Amino acid sequence: MDLTRLRVLAAVAREGSVTAAARSLHYAQPSVSHHLARLEAEVGVPLLERHGRGVRLTAAGRLLAARAEEILGRVGAARDELDALVSLSAGRVRLAAFPSALATLVPDVVARLARDHPGLGVGLVEAEPPEALDALRRGAVDVALVFEHDRSPVDAEGLRAVPVLAEELFLVRAADPGRDEGPPGADPVLADLAQLADAAWIAGCERCRADLVGRCERAGFTPRVAFETDDYVAVQSLVASGVGVSLLPALALRAHRDPRVDVRALPGAARRVLAVTYGDRPSPGAAAVVDGLVRAAG
Repeated sequence: MDLTRLRVLAAVAREGSVTAAARSLHYAQPSVSHHLARLEAEVGVPLLERHGRGVRLTAAGRLLAARAEEILGRVGAARDELDALVSLSAGRVRLAAFPSALATLVPDVVARLARDHPGLGVGLVEAEPPEALDALRRGAVDVALVFEHDRSPVDAEGLRAVPVLAEELFLVRAADPGRDEGPPGADPVLADLAQLADAAWIAGCERCRADLVGRCERAGFTPRVAFETDDYVAVQSLVASGVGVSLLPALALRAHRDPRVDVRALPGAARRVLAVTYGDRPSPGAAAVVDGLVRAAG
């Protein structure tokens, strides 16, 4: 399949019409129509269908357009990798990471790269795991730093995951000076979710909420989720105000710890943090970022 024709199809899907695609690509509209017709002939299935006074993508067209974004992204990434193949003295590596990792692990990595490879530029993107992995597949980033709970988000073909950290989960409640914390010198009192069956809960992102609900159901109850926010500062402020309780991972508490909250380790609860790259041989810049993340976590 011709890359130019794939680029045209991706533009039609992105812009919503042939006319808009032609405008974004700075092509004449007949040229766009010609490329689409040739692409249909190459793949042997209809990619467009009449819809009112215009056209829309068929199911096959939508599928190929999504793959085209990945293919074009990988071609661009390959060009960047070839440019940086000789050494880490030049080029740019792009990292997508979730907010608490950006506030804790990533600054150390960026500082290390700036010291060891001053010619290598680093681009940062804040993204939750689904968006980070999508950007990685499209070639928009070179490394995706993600987390997983029970099911792996990185089982797709072509992705390579390196374990970075097993991140503990903590129950977060409003501080209570009268709460029993055990005798002096004793181990911290561990959290017991079953004791909070009647509490209001503050949930995080979609993945974190699903993990929270699953853990509470295994403890014998369905949590009453009163608020939802993936801002770990806001979560702790809400907890401190007494409106609910929550679960937070270690990196979130390392990034910000509200003195008005009390935290307890949840026995056996952790989520895995992974550095994900595309393909079997990441670029030198991507490999340096992955190595830096493992070092920062250690």
